[in-house]
Amino acid sequence: MSTPHISAAQGDFAETVLMPGDPLRAQYIAEHFLDDAKQVTGVRNMYGFTGTYKGKPVSIMGSGMGIPSMSIYARELIVSYGVKNIIRIGTCGGIAADTKIRDVIFAQGASTDSNVNRARVRGYDFAALASYGLLENGVRAARELGIDAKVGNVFTTDTFYQADPSFYEELHKLGVLAVDMETAGLYGVAAEYGANAMALFTVSDHVITGEATPAEERQSTFNEMVKIALESI
Repeated sequence: MSTPHISAAQGDFAETVLMPGDPLRAQYIAEHFLDDAKQVTGVRNMYGFTGTYKGKPVSIMGSGMGIPSMSIYARELIVSYGVKNIIRIGTCGGIAADTKIRDVIFAQGASTDSNVNRARVRGYDFAALASYGLLENGVRAARELGIDAKVGNVFTTDTFYQADPSFYEELHKLGVLAVDMETAGLYGVAAEYGANAMALFTVSDHVITGEATPAEERQSTFNEMVKIALESI
């Protein structure tokens, strides 16, 4: 069985799928963290893999960039392949003053400038929230690994190049920790189709101060986040 965007057979995906944006990062995780990993899909080079971590089945698949891409893959995984839990792992831009590059952030909720979730509730606002069980497990895993992660609201934007940088100052005043491009969409899809979802990030740059993680350090901080996600399941 396949969908327009996923070529896997029924049963190829585990009940829990980790989703980085970049399909090559999905491949990297499968090769470096999973046992007996095999590729199960590759339509449009959006790679997906399934293997085990400490004996537990887990899948890794890219989501692409932005709410539309994430929403397509998340819906097909949940509806057509029976996936129960989706954990987004990626990078984000820091907003809060006490958010530093290389910090780990859990998205308890995701505000957005997209209309995607309003479309689900007749034009009203929809609170896009993480599934508490996944969130609790993630925070506990971070603590057990000795990582002081932050938990709070993030902002999911449709606009990577923000025309008015002062907008981030307004988000800062509202206590928003960081900005990304997928989480609010993922949380909406999971709510609509009865699955669990959670997102965690590493801060790759700070959109207000301009500080950025050096390229040579990004992989090590990414690995730390992946370890948290895998331990959480």
